Amino acid sequence: MKSILKYSVFFGLFLALFTSCSKSDDEPVVNELSGLTKIKEITNDTHIIELYNTKGALQQGYNEISLRIKNKLNGSYEKTATVTWQPIMHMSMMSHSCPFSAVQKTTANGTLYKGYVVFQMAQNDTEYWDIKLDYTIDGVAYSITSVIDVPASEHKNITTFTGTDGAKYVMAYMAPETPKVAVNDFKVGLWKMQSMMSFTVVDGYQVNIDPRMPSMGNHGSPNNVNATQIKAGDFYAGKLSLTMTGYWKINLQLLNVAGEVIKGEAITETQTDSSIYFDLEF
Repeated sequence: MKSILKYSVFFGLFLALFTSCSKSDDEPVVNELSGLTKIKEITNDTHIIELYNTKGALQQGYNEISLRIKNKLNGSYEKTATVTWQPIMHMSMMSHSCPFSAVQKTTANGTLYKGYVVFQMAQNDTEYWDIKLDYTIDGVAYSITSVIDVPASEHKNITTFTGTDGAKYVMAYMAPETPKVAVNDFKVGLWKMQSMMSFTVVDGYQVNIDPRMPSMGNHGSPNNVNATQIKAGDFYAGKLSLTMTGYWKINLQLLNVAGEVIKGEAITETQTDSSIYFDLEF
């Protein structure tokens, strides 16, 4: 009897230890959608494509977009897809695309895919954006196209222009997303239009910034740092000094690899703003 009791106690301890060890070896459950809100669902015969970002909506300017591909047959999410996309603006007399990235898997074993799209203009009553998704799963190709809502941004967060070199550029404001009275991390993207359907990242340029408050005597701020790339293919990063709350116009100048200004004006007593700028209010 004692031996049976002893064995039972030993077995119980062993089982508890084994269970504890097994649980500690489990990988933590990761919520891939943490911080994301669904924008919309689009469907074809085989899949439901779920589009997400942090705001739950798209807007004119720079947009990070995440997506998942749900199998209609069994309700599972696809983990091995290869995805490409093509946004198109349908205008009354023509159609064109915009800058956009490749679509990449967020994690190796996850179900989330991610990239960015830069809508340089907003929709209106007669002109609209759609997005075409092509994807391959286990050697089988699929496609889907859907109209998407791209309303105008509240403030000017994108500028398109022709430089003195004759090239057409798109520059998009990216950060700070939530400006503060501080020296903020500043980030912009810069692309050159190769054709109506093709835009490439511009490397080796510089974006000079001069933030001003027009309603406060057009005063500026100290400790700004012009935006440059760390490496080719990157966005442009600098520092944006905001000394008080209110409306700010971020005057810009674009310099090429030779240091020549190809668009934008320096601010002086007589030149109160630049022809290219972003603005914000907080």
